[in-house]
Amino acid sequence: MLKTLQRRYYQVKDGQTLEEIAEYFSVSPRVLARENGLDSPPPVGKILSIPTERGDAYTVKEGDTPSLLCGSEEGFIKKNGARIFYLGMRAIL
Repeated sequence: MLKTLQRRYYQVKDGQTLEEIAEYFSVSPRVLARENGLDSPPPVGKILSIPTERGDAYTVKEGDTPSLLCGSEEGFIKKNGARIFYLGMRAIL
């Protein structure tokens, strides 16, 4: 597992959506919007602060469940900012 502590920044390019940027950085779109004070699509050229992951980053494997990784489904949602769960995703433990 990898503990991520470094802050990252990203400049929005023409045609990009918040969801695409969030997926690229393995961050929930809701968490990314909250971190940057967005309530609408980000404008081209805006510098987004990519949230630092708190906890251990882990790649979901076959047989894993949100409850198994975080103690409960609610715990998983709180740490990861979404109910999304799929093989190969990076989850925060």
